[in-house]
Amino acid sequence: MLTSPFKSDVLKGRVALITGGGSGINFGIAKVFASHGADVAIMGRREEVLKAAVAELSKFGGKTFYKTGDVRDAEACEAVINATAEALGGIDILINGAAGNFLCPPEMLSSNGFKTVIDIDLNGTFNMSRCAFTHLKKSQGLIINISATLHYKGTPFQSHVSAAKAGIDALTINLAAEWGPFGIRVCGIAPGPIGDTEGMRRLAPGEIGEKLKQAIPLKRYGTTEEIGMAALFLSSSAAQYITGETLVVDGGEWLARPSPVPRELVEKMVAAQTRKEPSA
Repeated sequence: MLTSPFKSDVLKGRVALITGGGSGINFGIAKVFASHGADVAIMGRREEVLKAAVAELSKFGGKTFYKTGDVRDAEACEAVINATAEALGGIDILINGAAGNFLCPPEMLSSNGFKTVIDIDLNGTFNMSRCAFTHLKKSQGLIINISATLHYKGTPFQSHVSAAKAGIDALTINLAAEWGPFGIRVCGIAPGPIGDTEGMRRLAPGEIGEKLKQAIPLKRYGTTEEIGMAALFLSSSAAQYITGETLVVDGGEWLARPSPVPRELVEKMVAAQTRKEPSA
């Protein structure tokens, strides 16, 4: 567990609604928020997962709520948002975290497969944000869109997800510019490889995952709790003048390019060259 730099009640009296909040990164955010005083609502398609998640979140002492729904369905989004506001007294923070992902070369990717990811990630983010607008205007609230770093460079087998996340980043900027006058901040978080998730276990198993880990400058995967802490920062008064920004939390992974020459060989080359140089 991380030692939080924030007061345990920093989000007391605030209501957060998190899509995809029953598992993975989004559940990690939910736990961090609940442990810092927020009342937390989660949305997803699997009721049994949501029930189990809410049972754990309730241990932190705040109010909890869940409602099933598909972010691709605008009417379902509106129903979840209104039910959350009624159950918990409003909405202050919306976390758009629902997402879909799978590995596929673009030439083998069906139109339906591409469309499905766009619908969940990008259209779902828009649907929830638009439906929550009235509540967030009233609360002078915050939207955090969960993006990724895949589209910052060409990521093999992720063309569909990269397109969706690039759209989310653009939407974050536009909504921040257009909804700022209403008192609504809109930010994003772009996680890198997060180890304690089913997605990483499925997308980068075993030896593949170890190779990926070694390519990260910090030489480790992130944790869902670290993404939760980033979301907590953006939700705190420390970030009240930040909007339109997508915070990259990836250990430097997207910045790094694997060296074609092993570090050990480079060190030997430098040492040999140093020995040849005459003294001053």
